[in-house]
Amino acid sequence: MSETETMDAASPDVKSTLDIVVLAGGISHERDISMRSGRRVTDALTGAGHRVTVLDPGAGLLAELATRRPDVIWPALHGATGEDGALRSLLGTTGIPYVGARGEAAALAWSKPVAKELVRRAGYDTPASIALSKETFRDLGASSVLEHLLGALSPPVVVKPAQGGSAQGVTIVATAGALPRAMVDAYTYADVALVESQVDGTELAVAVVDTGDGPAALPAVEIVPVSGVYSFEARYNAGETDFYTPARIEADVAARVSATAVAIHKLLGLRHISRIDLIVDGEGTPWFLEANVLPGLTETSLVPQAIEASGQTLGDVYSALARAAIADAV
Repeated sequence: MSETETMDAASPDVKSTLDIVVLAGGISHERDISMRSGRRVTDALTGAGHRVTVLDPGAGLLAELATRRPDVIWPALHGATGEDGALRSLLGTTGIPYVGARGEAAALAWSKPVAKELVRRAGYDTPASIALSKETFRDLGASSVLEHLLGALSPPVVVKPAQGGSAQGVTIVATAGALPRAMVDAYTYADVALVESQVDGTELAVAVVDTGDGPAALPAVEIVPVSGVYSFEARYNAGETDFYTPARIEADVAARVSATAVAIHKLLGLRHISRIDLIVDGEGTPWFLEANVLPGLTETSLVPQAIEASGQTLGDVYSALARAAIADAV
């Protein structure tokens, strides 16, 4: 573990100033994005008057936290380290409040197939899909499995790792010939691949925030990649995606989308902050794609756009989330 940054707030007022540790970095495929999110969160919290220390998790993390005893921990760790629930469960044993989902809920949402099944059972729409482990794909024979897949789910389909974010390992497969490569790409990032029917429509991301008065949806962000695919590059390179906040959808559809996002946030047991990704089809029906336990908070990420579109500042919202975490721990 390395201490990468320490910033002191200008105000000495202990009633308004929190001592916050931001966790950023880690060793997942999304390390660089995590560092960017951590910097942005740190800037916002420091600007709001808090004392912020950024820690890059490693072998000494738990001992460091025990020594520092901050008021609250803000995990800005993307990928398995911050989102599969394990670290969050450990943080829960420290007695230090932390922002975001508890370990058990994070583990459910981290698994896209599990989250989709819970959402489906609750009566919400989600695209048809099949989850395949690397071992099953190998043991049953790739050719046989691919033939069966193509019979069950006709292209276009979306192939993605069953865990993970930032669109790493995600491929839109338009033809049968492209499916083998897409499976290999997905298995690069996870041991289970999710093959999902593609739903045509408007791609939306809905931030759900709960600062103590119950979860509420922020304005939905409409995502329009210039290339047509919301890839890793389209997510994090400025100018490669057009965003519309609020989304260009009818008011009744927007209300339905917001209600669906909040309901799924509650269903999965998430808290404080999440991002629910959806597709709205031509009939105005929201289709659940995935839930993000720790959504990206970089300069090009969607949640900050939604916060600013709601008329709030990042510093105010992040401060309120930190205080909500402290209140939840009492």
